[in-house]
Amino acid sequence: MSGTLRSPLHEALRRFVIERRKKAKLRQVDVAKRLDRYQSYVTNIETGQRRIDVVELIHLAEAIGFDPKDAITVLLKKR
Repeated sequence: MSGTLRSPLHEALRRFVIERRKKAKLRQVDVAKRLDRYQSYVTNIETGQRRIDVVELIHLAEAIGFDPKDAITVLLKKR
């Protein structure tokens, strides 16, 4: 499980989050405010410098407005 930060599945998850944020017409700063975090937190997730754990995925989904199960479904199709 080591090396998940740059794995193809993590990259797919990162792209999914970015796509959903843009589809919701939200800026990184908007998501950060909803999460009560700094914009750099969202930037680090979107640039792949920070791994997304399951709890963070749920929080991102709530902040952006998507179902986290959709992200899991996409990832399962890519394995």
